[in-house]
Amino acid sequence: MSTALRAPMSTGLLQLQNLTKNYGALRVTDDVSFSVEPGELHAIIGPNGAGKTTLIHQISGHARPDSGRIVFAGNDGTELPMAARAQQGLVRSFQITSILPRFSALENVALAAQARDGSSFHFFGKAADERALNDTAMALLTRFGLGARAHIQAGQMSHGEKRQLEIAIALAARPRLLLLDEPLAGTSHDESQRLINILQELRRELPIILIEHDMDAVFALADRVSVLVYGRIIACGKPQDIRDNAEVRTAYLGEEAA
Repeated sequence: MSTALRAPMSTGLLQLQNLTKNYGALRVTDDVSFSVEPGELHAIIGPNGAGKTTLIHQISGHARPDSGRIVFAGNDGTELPMAARAQQGLVRSFQITSILPRFSALENVALAAQARDGSSFHFFGKAADERALNDTAMALLTRFGLGARAHIQAGQMSHGEKRQLEIAIALAARPRLLLLDEPLAGTSHDESQRLINILQELRRELPIILIEHDMDAVFALADRVSVLVYGRIIACGKPQDIRDNAEVRTAYLGEEAA
């Protein structure tokens, strides 16, 4: 392990302490520890099968670790379900777009705002009729360049627009920390650049954990980068430190870091 770039534990907003997750005989995350500081964009990179999405599942509450602790805003949330973590402000977007395709963009965002205020999804049909929810949803859609698409069914939007919409949905939940799992996956060059610009703006407002394969985006956006290989963090540091680290280059970056 590259000790020079190990992530020191701190009193960060989010602290992962020795997380381990097994699926049968396969250890998917192995003694993972790092922190996320207020105002930080912390990227997690690694090859396919490294355990990145499983790690995000554990942070968000979608999966429970077999051992270790997750501390958010000073509270141990290791056993909390996903909905409870979201209510505390730990909000994620999924690797695969998780919108409601038959609802309009406006309704998707309004429903997320409604859920954050404690309403039951039992009231699906009424969300779009509530003025405050509409105003909140429209403001978010406009911010992300989707105002003119507010009444289009989400399923009819382009892939890049769906990614933008998903971020708007996440923000409607008023996150204190945002987990983004490959937001640029499957996007065109222009769509990717639009999303990078959105993330550049968001990183000034709240801390973000970003899983992403686009190394140009990672190195342009991240304050710190953790490298996950075979379920273990092999290095954590500033983007240039990660670029220059021989172990990281051998294990993952290769020619991408040149």
